[in-house]
Amino acid sequence: MTDVLARRSFRSVATPESVDAVHGQLDDLWEDAPFVPDMDRMTFATAVIEAAANVVQHAKPESADPVELGVEICIRQSSLRAKVSAFGAASPAIDDDPAMPGEDAESGRGLALIRALVTTVTFTRQDGTNTWILDRDPIGS
Repeated sequence: MTDVLARRSFRSVATPESVDAVHGQLDDLWEDAPFVPDMDRMTFATAVIEAAANVVQHAKPESADPVELGVEICIRQSSLRAKVSAFGAASPAIDDDPAMPGEDAESGRGLALIRALVTTVTFTRQDGTNTWILDRDPIGS
């Protein structure tokens, strides 16, 4: 089944408060999708929040305008998908195969953590927008 069962979206200037707003969107989303198991909710939400926080912390503006954070979340019967975008951001330096840093490292865990929590992570850049697509499927497995 490919029908969308629940959807939420958010777009605002990339600030710490915008990450809180994305968290609120996720909380609301689960009310529309009670069939999603708790473990899937927790791991997917953690990945989405980590990706949103990475945009806020690391995205550099491409121009004088601030970077905007956009998040679109879609739930189907057998999958969860989030599209996390940094609008107006410069092209980032991305490690395609990030390793989890050592215990004492104070940063650098973001992409490795996201990859560990979802099935696939895809990055695209188009028209001044960096987009990460996070997919987790199948639900409950």
